[in-house]
Amino acid sequence: MKKIIPVLIAIVLIFIVVGVSFGSMIMEKYSYSKEQTDLNEYYGITGDEAAIIMQDEVIEDRARVGADGTFYITYDTVSDYFIYTRLYVNEVENTIRYVLPDRILSYNIGESSYMDGEDENICEYQIAFYEGDTLYIAIDFIRLFTIFDFETFREPNRIQIYTSYGERQVASVEKDTQVRYQGGVKSEILKEVAAGEQLIILDQMETWSKVKTTDGIIGYVENKKLGETEVMTPSFVNNASMYGELEFTGTSKEFKINMGWHQVSGNAGNGTLAEVTANTKGLNVISPTWFHLTGNEGNIVSYASSDYVNNAHAMGLEVWALADDFTEEVDRFAIFSSSAARANLIRNLMGEVLNYGIDGLNIDFEKIDEATGKHFVEFIRELSVECRKNGIVLSVDNYPISGGAIWYNRREQSVYADYVIVMGYDEHWGSGGKAGSVSSIDYVESGIADTLEYVPAEKLINGIPFYTRIWKTTGTEVVGESVGMRAAAEFIAENGIQTQWLEAECQHYGEIQKDDTLYQVWLENYDSVKVKLDVMKTYDLAGVAEWKLGLESTDVWDLIAEYCAS
Repeated sequence: MKKIIPVLIAIVLIFIVVGVSFGSMIMEKYSYSKEQTDLNEYYGITGDEAAIIMQDEVIEDRARVGADGTFYITYDTVSDYFIYTRLYVNEVENTIRYVLPDRILSYNIGESSYMDGEDENICEYQIAFYEGDTLYIAIDFIRLFTIFDFETFREPNRIQIYTSYGERQVASVEKDTQVRYQGGVKSEILKEVAAGEQLIILDQMETWSKVKTTDGIIGYVENKKLGETEVMTPSFVNNASMYGELEFTGTSKEFKINMGWHQVSGNAGNGTLAEVTANTKGLNVISPTWFHLTGNEGNIVSYASSDYVNNAHAMGLEVWALADDFTEEVDRFAIFSSSAARANLIRNLMGEVLNYGIDGLNIDFEKIDEATGKHFVEFIRELSVECRKNGIVLSVDNYPISGGAIWYNRREQSVYADYVIVMGYDEHWGSGGKAGSVSSIDYVESGIADTLEYVPAEKLINGIPFYTRIWKTTGTEVVGESVGMRAAAEFIAENGIQTQWLEAECQHYGEIQKDDTLYQVWLENYDSVKVKLDVMKTYDLAGVAEWKLGLESTDVWDLIAEYCAS
């Protein structure tokens, strides 16, 4: 017996040790971690940086906190989430501008005041500053231009921003608990939350829910610690802005536009007005090519004529004079990136318009590159102010978006201009290296549909061609000669070419081989114009424009007049 007792004791001790170890393992597995997360590391911020919670997501962009506690966001953040690119920044002149319907706001970066037209407005904070190449703008300044809610927090620095609201699920905490980095009792703690605190439910799972606290911390809470969820729809605390809700009224017309472009190559060309309009029907606007950029200071060459305007008015036509950028070689970036050159160009254009009694301006600057894009759009904004003040119609010509050049910013054009015109032609051009249609129906329709993503139908005019190209392919050389409808029909007849209707292009096509040269023509005529107008009618556009008067066959005018009367 004396030998058994020590053995029993040893066995009991072993069970005790095993039990304690097993219990410790169980407690380790199921006990709640008390480890706290470093929130600066969680947000990835250091120094005066601040995290941005946009809606219900922490975005990559970072804000800055000034010495006075003002929060600043980058210009890229402003453009991406608030007012697109309407806040115009000129890095060369170190300025910011914002164009209102009747005046321009201007600000010199680094100062604490800005000009509202002729009036100076002083802010209690520095409006903007550069850190390296990054421009930061005070969130309080951005609020002047658009409606949104924001709240700032410290330790760590962060800013919660709401640009829109929808239905959200919320629930109150029933017992003191923690918001954790991930769903699980071993995950690090982001924040302690007390009973009664309301949380936004972002995603509810089986045992844990992804939540956001009222101060913008996103993490996970056990479902058993939450009460019943309810649905609520918040509204903006700040539901007004000083400048962002202004109406950009213009001088658009109640009738459907039927505008013919009249190519005037000099003063003598003004004498052809009666000739190019003799066979037209339903024409109500004529656009003579009168103004051309010259030099890099915003000067223009003008062929404007009082007699022309008076004669056009006597015919019942409005005159929307065209300004182009391809008659002379100029430095477009130098012109449009300079506030002085833009102002000079606007003065020159408006001086001619008012002096000659012109009804509108048609801007046809087709060689704007990406670097110049935002400066060109600012020119349109600033020009619109003077046009609006004087009751002058402003229209802007654009190639279809499928051709690129998104920097023309049709969305902003549609805000500031009265009409945006899609030039639904030059699908294949003379030096493009490939023969093809000038204006197939798919090209036309996609040009309209794509632009309608940014421009309302009541502001959109589609341009149709009165020309086609006779293509000559010799070996690998492809050349297209631009000709009018009548000349193309004569070429077909003189060469005995048999044409066929192409359903894909909705055009008659013909070709002939002469010696070592292949001649091809995709015809623009009555039938192709009818299909284009039918598509335009489907989209209920503001009207039609034709390039150019004098190249058409007379029968198309019946179609156009019928379209404009519908």
